[in-house]
Amino acid sequence: MNIQNTKNHYVENLKEMFRKWSNEEIISFVSLPESGSIRKYFRISSKTFRAIGAFNPDKRENRAFLYLSRHLKNKGIHVPALYAEDQENNIYLIEDLGDTLLFNFVSDNRADNEKIIKKYQSVIREMPGIQVNAGRDLDYSICYPRPEFDRQSMFWDLNYFKYYFLKLTGIRFDEQEMEDDFNRFTDFLLKADKDFFLFRDFQSRNIILHENKIFFIDYQGGRKGALQYDLASLLFEAKTSLKPEVRAELLDYYLEVFSREARFNQKEFLKYFDGYVLIRMLQALGAYGFRGYFERKHFFLQSIPSALNNLDWFLKNIKLKVSIPQLWSCLEQIMESDFIGEHEAPAEDLNVSINSFSYKNGIPADNSGNGGGYVFDCRALPNPGRFEQYKTFTGKDDTVVKFMNEKPEVKHFIDNIYSVIDSSVRNYESRNFSHLMINFGCTGGQHRSVYCAEEIAHRIKQNYRIRVHIRHRELEKS
Repeated sequence: MNIQNTKNHYVENLKEMFRKWSNEEIISFVSLPESGSIRKYFRISSKTFRAIGAFNPDKRENRAFLYLSRHLKNKGIHVPALYAEDQENNIYLIEDLGDTLLFNFVSDNRADNEKIIKKYQSVIREMPGIQVNAGRDLDYSICYPRPEFDRQSMFWDLNYFKYYFLKLTGIRFDEQEMEDDFNRFTDFLLKADKDFFLFRDFQSRNIILHENKIFFIDYQGGRKGALQYDLASLLFEAKTSLKPEVRAELLDYYLEVFSREARFNQKEFLKYFDGYVLIRMLQALGAYGFRGYFERKHFFLQSIPSALNNLDWFLKNIKLKVSIPQLWSCLEQIMESDFIGEHEAPAEDLNVSINSFSYKNGIPADNSGNGGGYVFDCRALPNPGRFEQYKTFTGKDDTVVKFMNEKPEVKHFIDNIYSVIDSSVRNYESRNFSHLMINFGCTGGQHRSVYCAEEIAHRIKQNYRIRVHIRHRELEKS
């Protein structure tokens, strides 16, 4: 069976599963952006229901995800509900929790440390339930790819860093001395209490803000492990670039929250915390190297400058309680090498301004001094404004969004536009440009142009860590 036929097979299976579950016909089937895995996700909706459809050819990983979904839900953890599954065909349906990621919240509120701290504190308050309570009576033998974050798992991460990042820098090192460091480092980390549930990829893109609650996704790699790893993942995530003073305050808050747990030993936790921060950093750099250089996924290359900034801070401020001279020397050489210059963030971040407007009032003026940008005419799209039930709504309202999502020509329009804009964003970032302007116009500036502006803004935020400013000119007047 060729690749296209395979795709058609799992897509049709997902559609049939949704029809049986909802007992309704599908009106929208949209592929979601790919990330770092081979899993495929789709947003599926009918007149009454909606769900996320997933296809993953890895049966063992599916088994772990489905088991953990039920277990975590039974423990009162906010994870997506499991609607239907077909493990033979590697597909399942889960609850659609929307697109408001913690990552988006941080991006939208980057200048407000207090707001970011409060949101992260609400996440940290959920962590005892996940790390401690969820670990009780959990069958770790089902976990994937290992039942626990053990020596083998740690060596996988360290070698991931060595082969997919360190060797790309061109820095020479002694293989045996590096192996000795890896052994001492893992010996040290394995002394920490590991009898907890380790989420494994506890980061802002796996945390969803939905209906005033914190939800967690992508826990299929969960296993037994140390408490320190998940907090390190959350606080030292490259994509969010939390400030050191914010990380310090949140670490103190975590210690305060966990001080109520009978088994928690604050001194022992802090003894190993920095070590788990480092191994998580190295794992992330290995992932960025592999996904970026070998799989050619631009989004991961974008994370390297922020990851190196975190590493630079770590090297200058932390003294580990274990000796790893060869590894530490290599890390210092990375920060001093030409390699860091090749991946430095632009001196001025790219700003993308997205506007909706009415052609009756003219195209928005460009105030950046760059002479304007893209203008897309939405007047050929189906117009909800012609129907009485939509006249008082805008392109930001769910009822209009649903109307637009149901139209195949709208998806085709948005997909084509994003393909063009994506190329420009990449080019502008590489050339250190500071501004890109994108305009969407329609007859009244209320429905179609607003919807398209919101959709494109959402896609850019999902795939780039840049500033996106959105303005609905005509709505401001009402």
